[in-house]
Amino acid sequence: MTFQKIATFQYSSEASIFRGKLESEGIRVFVRDNNTVDANPMYSNAIGGIKLFVKNEDFNKAKMVLSEISEYSLNENNELIKCPECGAEKIEMVTSIKDLKTLFAFLFSILFVLIPIYSKHRYKCDKCNFEFK
Repeated sequence: MTFQKIATFQYSSEASIFRGKLESEGIRVFVRDNNTVDANPMYSNAIGGIKLFVKNEDFNKAKMVLSEISEYSLNENNELIKCPECGAEKIEMVTSIKDLKTLFAFLFSILFVLIPIYSKHRYKCDKCNFEFK
């Protein structure tokens, strides 16, 4: 049985979501390097992330299933979120360091080599880089 790489992710939680979607469509999935990244997330970039593989004969079906998933943020009505500044629909959720509490948590986590204990998520437009709640 031969597998082909279909996607790469930085974190295992991302890979798990896409793996679940593919498996719910009857596609067998193999995940590589997830244990290494789970043991130390800092290794993700060094090893090229977590790789998702599918059988060669399922590759085209898997590509179609993954293409149906939006890479941009959706609202509660399953519609793309629009930027209030420029109206673009290419909006991603990001971690923002724009207040003192978030900055302190970020510095504390770097100082003690920890995962940040507090972070503030905002939306960011890919077109004009405007951040909003």
